[in-house]
Amino acid sequence: MRIVHVVTAFPRHPGDVITPWMVELVRRSRERGLDARVLAPAYRGDGALEVEGIPVRRFRYAPAPWETLTHDETVPDRIRRSPTFAGLVPLYLLGGCAASLAAGRERPDIVHVHWPMPHALFGAAARWASGRRSALVCSFYSVELTWVSRRMRWLLPFLRWSARTADQVTAISHPTANLVREVTGVEARVVPFAAAVGDGSTGEDGEARPPLSGGPGAPLELLFVGRLVERKGVEVMIRALPAILRRRPAHLTVVGEGEWEPVIREAIREAGVEERVRLTGYVSRQTLARLYRQADMFVLPAVVDRKGDTEGLGVVLLEAMRQGRPVLASRVGGIPDIVVHDRSGWLVPPGDPEALADAVLRAAADPNRTRAVAREGRRRAVEDFSWDRVLDGLEDAYAAALARRSVGGRRHHRQAGVGG
Repeated sequence: MRIVHVVTAFPRHPGDVITPWMVELVRRSRERGLDARVLAPAYRGDGALEVEGIPVRRFRYAPAPWETLTHDETVPDRIRRSPTFAGLVPLYLLGGCAASLAAGRERPDIVHVHWPMPHALFGAAARWASGRRSALVCSFYSVELTWVSRRMRWLLPFLRWSARTADQVTAISHPTANLVREVTGVEARVVPFAAAVGDGSTGEDGEARPPLSGGPGAPLELLFVGRLVERKGVEVMIRALPAILRRRPAHLTVVGEGEWEPVIREAIREAGVEERVRLTGYVSRQTLARLYRQADMFVLPAVVDRKGDTEGLGVVLLEAMRQGRPVLASRVGGIPDIVVHDRSGWLVPPGDPEALADAVLRAAADPNRTRAVAREGRRRAVEDFSWDRVLDGLEDAYAAALARRSVGGRRHHRQAGVGG
């Protein structure tokens, strides 16, 4: 089976840290014997044509210095911060459609569109160029649904078309599937993603350190990983730190970069915790695995941002759980699909630093219980969110899409008088 994944961003060079879960998805698909490859936009006229053995077709859409609409941040955020980038959108659509037509003429079995706003257009172009032999699968991640349904309602007809034109629709979590149904009227299969970082059993530091193994007086090592954007709620954790520090010493490591960093730094200054918080920026996978293994707890204090967007799933929670770390996260978006409260982690109300501080302190006060929760979290991440399960779900979606395309193709030929 030949599959073309249509994506907004893909690593631009060896060692590029963006979309590691997408790399893992395509790489593991190829290990299963699927001929999976990627169609992605170029970045500044360039980009590796092979990433970890994965063939990548890069399409051009502007002079090289201007090709920065994608990869550095989400396209809507890019345009909001600098409206001149909106002028690149028509060129992006033209370049993507031209590349999709070329990809479709190679007649892949599946065109798998990620972020159907606007990539469903590319998928439809590829399917048309294949003589309507390729099946189209569209995967939603929630952010495009909230952007359109709450802030850009004039795009609702296109959003509905993008779901209805697909041969199969998938969603990253149950709340996202519900939103797909609510906005488009289409039922979506729930196919999550799995962790892009290893299982945490061993590494360059040997066995992972058990959480809370430093004793009651040792500083708590807290960890956050993710893009520094509003919906991640990092400043909520910052505001929770003073209450934690009144009871015991603690450090917070924040891994990632993004537009919200100035807000986070201001929150650090206002809370007076400059000596207790470390912002690392992006780090390598090896360094990230080490930081997970050194942490006592992982925190994802997600919120609903001003655009109405929040976590579609929270793949970093799976990474932390696979590393044997207890996780604390907000009860919002797709996070409850991963974290079962008081069994595989703890859930707190979004935007509530007092509740977050209390949850951290209660977990720290009962190390045996917390380690038991971490063990259950690891079991859940490894068994219920394994890549084998993810790929089984996708292959089921592909098979259903091909079956629908086959029926539709025969109907099309009968209507055209070609065949019986």
